[in-house]
Amino acid sequence: MPKPTHPLLLALFFSLQLLRANAKASPQFREAPQFYNSPNCPPIPSNPLCDPSTVHVAMTLDAAYLRGSMAVILSVLQHSSCPQNIHFHFLSTSSYSHLPRLISNSFPSLRFRVYRFNDSTVSGLISASIRAALDRPLNYARSYLASLLPVCVLRVIYLDSDLILVDDIAKLAATRLGDSAVLAAPEYCNANFTSYFTPAFWSNPVLSLTFAGRRACYFNTGVMLLDLDRWRAGRYTARIEEWMELQKRMRIYKLGSLPPFLLVFAGEIAAVDHRWNQHGLGGDNLRGVCRELHPGPVSLLHWSGKGKPWERLDANRPCPLDALWTPYDLLQTPFSLDS
Repeated sequence: MPKPTHPLLLALFFSLQLLRANAKASPQFREAPQFYNSPNCPPIPSNPLCDPSTVHVAMTLDAAYLRGSMAVILSVLQHSSCPQNIHFHFLSTSSYSHLPRLISNSFPSLRFRVYRFNDSTVSGLISASIRAALDRPLNYARSYLASLLPVCVLRVIYLDSDLILVDDIAKLAATRLGDSAVLAAPEYCNANFTSYFTPAFWSNPVLSLTFAGRRACYFNTGVMLLDLDRWRAGRYTARIEEWMELQKRMRIYKLGSLPPFLLVFAGEIAAVDHRWNQHGLGGDNLRGVCRELHPGPVSLLHWSGKGKPWERLDANRPCPLDALWTPYDLLQTPFSLDS
């Protein structure tokens, strides 16, 4: 398109160019349906933050994963029997200050609060892992939920942005933690647990005893129920940071924010049915190949790993299971001035 010379046409030309640039820079999402409580739900609390009937859900807000976050929210609300009793807690950085507005536009009645997470809180503790996406400071924000959320929030479900629920999240929130567990998640005891740590860890006579007396199994930190009261009392953020500091000095593990959680909690969590985290659907962390579902019932599908369903769909190379994610995609057809 040639550039006009008349002043009025020139002004219109630059306005159109600006519209085009904004349309490309900012994704547009549809407004989701409104979801209402069923008749047997507790009364909708006037102060949901501190009401015991509230189900608290925490997620990070990242521009690169916003499309996935929108799908998570929609899936949680759509399958909840009491969606108006759910309160979302979003962790974000100042770089993503525009994202809450996009959430409000798609979910006008959503009860949520945004918490600013300062990258400097953790950036000095991060060691490079096998995939750059695992090293983003916001990926470590889940370790700071107990200090970021109000003290009256006693329990919270943490969810990654690359999953969808197909069951009522209140069932997961009702998981019993027993007398001492701080964290509940599905355990996978058939996984090769030793592979998450380096030979330097296992050959050290002190470090190798870390899991002594614990039936330590792998669990995925993308779906967790946390008792924040017990977390605060046990100063678990500091324990995680201690392992991260040691990692900077002697490289004891390989994979982002997961190993510190394993070091602190593995073997001491409340086990949850595997249906609540059908993980690995994104393939491994290097190739992102297609995967099938694990045997058994499904309440939550998780595209952990390199391959994300929205990226594969956009590239016209979807995996078969990506079709299960598509109904929750709120992205509108991108605006184009060329059509």
